[in-house]
Amino acid sequence: MANVVVIGAGLGGLPAAYELRHFLPAEHQVTLISEHDKFTFIPGLIQVALDLKSMKHVQLDLAPLAQRHKLNLVQDRVTGLDPIQRKITLSNGETLPYDYLTIATGASLAFDLIPGLGPHGGYTQSVCTPDHALAAREAWREFVKNPGPMVVGAAPGAGCFGPAYEFILMAERELRRLGIRDQVPITYITPEPYVGHLGVSGVKHARELTADLMEKRGVEFIDNAAITQVSPDAITLSDGRQIPFRYSMILPSFRGAQFIREVPSLADEKGFIPVLPTQRHPEFPEIYAAGVSIKLAQPDQTKVPIGLPKSGQMAEAMATAAAHNIAVDLGAIHGPLQVPTLDALCFAEFGETGIAYIAAPVIPDPATGQRKQSYAARGPWVVWVKAAFEEYFMAKMRFGVGMPWYERLGLRTLFGLKLLSDYRPSEPQTVDSHLPSQTA
Repeated sequence: MANVVVIGAGLGGLPAAYELRHFLPAEHQVTLISEHDKFTFIPGLIQVALDLKSMKHVQLDLAPLAQRHKLNLVQDRVTGLDPIQRKITLSNGETLPYDYLTIATGASLAFDLIPGLGPHGGYTQSVCTPDHALAAREAWREFVKNPGPMVVGAAPGAGCFGPAYEFILMAERELRRLGIRDQVPITYITPEPYVGHLGVSGVKHARELTADLMEKRGVEFIDNAAITQVSPDAITLSDGRQIPFRYSMILPSFRGAQFIREVPSLADEKGFIPVLPTQRHPEFPEIYAAGVSIKLAQPDQTKVPIGLPKSGQMAEAMATAAAHNIAVDLGAIHGPLQVPTLDALCFAEFGETGIAYIAAPVIPDPATGQRKQSYAARGPWVVWVKAAFEEYFMAKMRFGVGMPWYERLGLRTLFGLKLLSDYRPSEPQTVDSHLPSQTA
């Protein structure tokens, strides 16, 4: 019997555990470690922060899910990992052995890189965690009673920009609905080289559609900007400019979880884990990784450093590939190994309209610099599709489904996206063959 462990119960971890349970016979144990007692649909936290949705709409209790779907749930925080002895140390001092391990922890938030940044001892809000979203909601409720300048954006090194765009444009719509928009000058500050970049260059129409919407909504924007300090009422940029605010939501840059950073040879200096095309670690073959925790480089050279986005859809595809390949290793299923294509689709909701950003794959071909397809499209249909997808994803998590064939078929039919493909053994399985080194 093998004990297959998944660390993290988020957009990558819980689907990974479900896929493993689906692939593996009952004699194999699937253990899910989570320091939280709930699964959270992170993209839904923006609406929670803006008081448009309650937290219960984006969360599910893990204990009944684990019991229903035959997962061994360990609710604790991982503090150590020994990849040689194949042991995990928990915060209560207990150790847990594993035969195979999938790391899907998400990232640690690097608020400490900028003085005054973040909700913990700082002056800006965040939508990265449930606690942050609830704090942002309380601040938002006070803000609409006493409105003033609002600043939204991202710190240097950030790679996830979609939530910032969603937050600022959904907030703008709410301010109009509340009749106080004229009292709130709104500024978007970003390290992106241009508005609509979102960490992925060359997406057709993305720049024009996004900038046009920001201009029509009266949102000022400052690109190529590096935030260096935050005071109680102003954000300071590297060129000395100070942008006043009464409410601010700034996305931080990411790093790997602390226990990952402390394991020699497991990750790079920022704690991001290198993986082969099959999501396996190049030095520790029993370890796989998926989602934000992996090492994935930004191919663009930008004035201000930025990361490459790792969307929830990409995380789920990586997790599915990892689960499939572990099952192949254990002899539970037959067939070729699988690799994620890194095709990315982002539905960004902007109030009464939205923009769908498609980059397939997110990293262009290194030889040609081209992608199979890359474009953006705007319309109210994006809002409807995103709402439907959230309901669908939450239903999947309730029913113990990872990434079913009909989801892959639908994405391929509607958008031309192929999330997984068979690994071709003729290609050398090296880190550079799939993922370049982390640069941002």
